[in-house]
Amino acid sequence: MTPEEVENTEQAEESPEVVELEALRAENEELIDTLQRVKADFDNYRKRAARDQESLVARAGERIVKELLPILDDLERALEAAEQHEEAKLEDGVQLVHRQLEQLLEKEGLALVETDGQFDPHVHEALLTQPSDAEEGSVIEVLQKGYRLGDRVLRPARVVVAGPKEEPSGDSS
Repeated sequence: MTPEEVENTEQAEESPEVVELEALRAENEELIDTLQRVKADFDNYRKRAARDQESLVARAGERIVKELLPILDDLERALEAAEQHEEAKLEDGVQLVHRQLEQLLEKEGLALVETDGQFDPHVHEALLTQPSDAEEGSVIEVLQKGYRLGDRVLRPARVVVAGPKEEPSGDSS
């Protein structure tokens, strides 16, 4: 037998284990290639999602600023009235600006924190407790309004809470 014939017979007589090993290697390379493609697709998706999020935030900020511009214009008019010592126009202008700003913020979902009734540590910040005829633990004065945006408290209401009633001192010594 010539060396070529020996080689051909060896190739023809490859064992099933060798064939299976080669098939597994080919499958492994194919899976690695697929995995690399999926990883690249995911990286691209992640980058695209981050860009979209940044764009959305920028547009949301742009929209709110655009809605604030007429309020800024009215405030400038009120300041011009103040320079001309037109107090009545100044007061009307400031009230107009306040009303417009309040309406815009309400439209965006801003709401006042309720301060009627009992103290709630989730939405109120107690700055003082005072003896009072009101029920102990109830809010008796609001020092600074609190606000919610949807379900989230942006700023708790700063309040004075009713403490125990003052007992008259009965010292007779």
